[in-house]
Amino acid sequence: MSSTPFDAQHIWHPYTSLLNPLPCYEVVSAKGVNLTLADGRELIDGMASWWACIHGYGVPELDAAIHQQLESMAHVMFGGITHAPATALCKALMKILPQGLDRFFLADSGSVAMEVALKMALQYWQSQSQGKSKHRFVSLANGYHGDTFGAMSVSDSDTGMHSIYAGFLPAQLTVPAPQSSFDGEFNSAELAPIEKTLQQHHHDIAAFVLEPIVQGAGGMRFYHPEYLAAVRQLCDKYEILLIADEIATGFGRTGKMFACDWAGIKPDIMCIGKALTGGYLTQAATITTQKVAHTIGASNPGVLMHGPTFMANPLACAVSLASLKLLLDSPWQHRVNAIEAQLKTELAPAKALPQVADVRVLGAIGVVEMKTEANVAELQKHFVEQGVWIRPFGKLIYVMPPYVIKPQELGQLTKAIMGALMAN
Repeated sequence: MSSTPFDAQHIWHPYTSLLNPLPCYEVVSAKGVNLTLADGRELIDGMASWWACIHGYGVPELDAAIHQQLESMAHVMFGGITHAPATALCKALMKILPQGLDRFFLADSGSVAMEVALKMALQYWQSQSQGKSKHRFVSLANGYHGDTFGAMSVSDSDTGMHSIYAGFLPAQLTVPAPQSSFDGEFNSAELAPIEKTLQQHHHDIAAFVLEPIVQGAGGMRFYHPEYLAAVRQLCDKYEILLIADEIATGFGRTGKMFACDWAGIKPDIMCIGKALTGGYLTQAATITTQKVAHTIGASNPGVLMHGPTFMANPLACAVSLASLKLLLDSPWQHRVNAIEAQLKTELAPAKALPQVADVRVLGAIGVVEMKTEANVAELQKHFVEQGVWIRPFGKLIYVMPPYVIKPQELGQLTKAIMGALMAN
């Protein structure tokens, strides 16, 4: 069943038109890995609600955390006030983050976390009387970091979906996207244009911004860990901060707790979100080092100039802590590895199809890249009829299911993908 006429006429959905909206399916409940539509059909969720619901839906431990927190308070301002859920969450995160990332800003969305990261970098250099010179950022082609203006400025204006705003955004520097695939040979020659850019502009550059290992909305591309390690070294060489956007990749999605772990590197600033709350509430975090935090604090005005109304929301902190505990207490690595193995096996036949450009899998992410743009409405209808929820974009049909998905449920997702490909 599609959305109501009111919804279609009055309510924007992500990246859609109100004049000619794509079909929209009404969900009335969600449990486990299933979404129940208003007409009674059940769909296996292959998207984890855009990376977030790693434990699935209606999770007893997360439900309990929300109810327990509600008994004391749902929200309180974080200005001049603190609370136990925020403290406990940051202590727990410190144990799994790369060592030395231990200063936290609890934001209310991934895009806001990125805005805060950019502000941190600018204030870090401003605190050292280099603010006027080190005021730009360098990022990767095919990168995506969010939909707010600062985040858009460090995203690829074409693949990042923001080309119509290009004239209004700060002019940043872009270097070619990594070409060495995750499981292929690393070609060190592709570092040359990066080094050239940093050598020429390092006096102007505050930070290098990237999505570690996986470029998400810019094409679901997986690149070699040695590339990431080399960028870390180049940032050190040219005295540039490294900002790692782990909003999509954090909490095990690639097979490591954080994608930075594949290269064994520590960024100067890391952003996390999406799966942080297990998909229950909106919350993100920007984490940095003592050096960055103390340098900002020692300057004039000495404060980080940001403060969202719902910063460190107690409900979000409580459910984030419960989600992290649930993840660490589970065999998440085994589950992600099993998803990876099954996706590789069951999507492999797609490589032989003439309309398919590439098939790639990493952790709990499976991608089929077609040679032409997908007909989203047509494919969406097919997937719903097959009892699955898969949301294509551009040339990509991809899945990133909850970690708790069962083999037969995952098999239904891959069968639906192969069926869609064979029918076109």
